[in-house]
Amino acid sequence: MSADDKKKPIPSSLSEVETYMKNRVGLGDSFDFGVRKLKILKKEVHFYYVNGLCDTSIIVQIIKEIVGINNREKLSTQLQAIVENRIVHQSIQPVQTLDEIVDQVLSGLIAILVDGEEKALIVDVRSYPGRQPQEPDTEKVVRGSRDGYVENIIVNTALTRRRIRDERLRFEMLKVGERSKTDVALGYIKDVANPELIKVIKKELEAIDIDGITMADKTIEEFLVKQGYNPYPLVRYTERADVAATHLLEGHVLIYVDTSPSVIITPTTFFHHLQHAEEYRQSPGVGTMVRWIRFLGVAASVVLLPLWYLFVQDPGLLPDYLSFIGPSKESNIPILLQLFLADIGIEFLRMAAIHTPTPLSTAMGLIAAVLIGQIAIDVGLFGAEVILYVAVAAIGTYATPSYELSVANKIGRIFLLAAAAIFKVPGFMVGVVLWILFLASIKCLNTPYLWPFLPFSPKACLQILVRRAVPGSRIRPSIVHSRNRVRQPAKS
Repeated sequence: MSADDKKKPIPSSLSEVETYMKNRVGLGDSFDFGVRKLKILKKEVHFYYVNGLCDTSIIVQIIKEIVGINNREKLSTQLQAIVENRIVHQSIQPVQTLDEIVDQVLSGLIAILVDGEEKALIVDVRSYPGRQPQEPDTEKVVRGSRDGYVENIIVNTALTRRRIRDERLRFEMLKVGERSKTDVALGYIKDVANPELIKVIKKELEAIDIDGITMADKTIEEFLVKQGYNPYPLVRYTERADVAATHLLEGHVLIYVDTSPSVIITPTTFFHHLQHAEEYRQSPGVGTMVRWIRFLGVAASVVLLPLWYLFVQDPGLLPDYLSFIGPSKESNIPILLQLFLADIGIEFLRMAAIHTPTPLSTAMGLIAAVLIGQIAIDVGLFGAEVILYVAVAAIGTYATPSYELSVANKIGRIFLLAAAAIFKVPGFMVGVVLWILFLASIKCLNTPYLWPFLPFSPKACLQILVRRAVPGSRIRPSIVHSRNRVRQPAKS
């Protein structure tokens, strides 16, 4: 669309507007795009709408009030002002161009035009189809709120405002996608978030040039951080409103994308992906224990299989009291191939679980445990220890709070396993060093990925290792470069 089309003013003749809608939007061709024509004080008044995106009950009430003008008002040259005053709704916005009308109506709002006027009234009567807020499957907690984000950006921002009733909380709305025109909101607390970070993110969002972002937040992420083929996540996703609100108060900037139930948190580090709401729903001592166990599970998901394979290759590396580790009998299939096959088999089961209907998931679990697992051992396809350690590594993967990080760690595990198989102990050691150096080299939105360990920050490291009590967490994390480092409000 040319710039002239975007700035085309609204003609005073409603017949010209109707012709534009027929040619441009498909009025009369698309069954869901319609117009309601009324005669008010001997003038034409048109309502443009999209079925399925509007709350019909509100529109009916507005039409009743406007039709009632014929019975209560005399002929007037100020009909549009009268109509505007009669609209029983709190959200009314005048627009001056046809493109604004099209964008708003296709977003679920209605446009009201009066013959002879070069201005339209936009009324927000959106009622998007979708589900009610419920607890996210990927971020469950034993105790805590059960409401989570949904596919409606209006509901998502409302869930956040319910938790942060601060007048400085901002949600800046943008539209991304030449054809999709998807609503994207930038969320931050004005006197806390780093203004330079807000400026950079806003600039990147406005620079996105694509026809549509039907994959919603993931597409936004790829434009924002320019990740390429780096498997490690550079932003964090959450579907929990309490987690999002916590990060806003820390000084992070959030990106809400309509049609997506998850919110993008920026900036983030490797260790942001290892935190879970469950740690903060328990006492600090219990939360610390849960965190350490999670760290252990994540470490096992990366290094357990390569380390065990080293011991299989060279049993002399083991002390005498651990000499039982390793296969007790020879196998027809090389151990390395067994590890790769078993790991791929676990991935098969994960993908099958995603695509299997819930009523059949139990049956699939039995097939995986009995037929694939035990029978594969009995026929000699896999060794029992191979299944054991692959299963433990898989459990560590599932214990990782961030799904994106768990998949990236699986790629890292394959790399370390290959290095250990080819170069043995030196290969494993060099592989671990290269893996750490690779993570240390990552920098997104001016944020070092391994902060606070690289660069080292003792106080921040302590907060990573130990879940501190909330009254003791008086300072916001320095990595976000917040404008106000102190969390407690100043006393008057």
